[in-house]
Amino acid sequence: PYYVDLNQNLFLQASLHSSDPNLVLFVDTCVASPDPSDFRTLAYELIRSGCPKDPTYSSYYSPYNSVSRFAFNAFSFVNRYPSVYLQCELVVCRYLDYSSRCYQGCVSRFKRNAGS
Repeated sequence: PYYVDLNQNLFLQASLHSSDPNLVLFVDTCVASPDPSDFRTLAYELIRSGCPKDPTYSSYYSPYNSVSRFAFNAFSFVNRYPSVYLQCELVVCRYLDYSSRCYQGCVSRFKRNAGS
């Protein structure tokens, strides 16, 4: 566990450990929940499909392709839950493969009307 005060900036770093130097790490989705086994019922999206959903979410420069850095302000779930758990999905791609998910950045998918 990591203890922080409400609204304190929380900085995170994800690292890919591989002998292949031509890999890139990309943070695709991060969801917070007060329940470590359920990230759907009561969940808060920080980033989804590479698009920040929380106004305090920021990504930071890393000198290494295999490291992703980001931050957000600590928050609580209606002050009823003592802990918040974070689940993130990261994508690994080939360096300079511009057709890969890592180089697409924010992908907003629009739903089409299913009318007749």
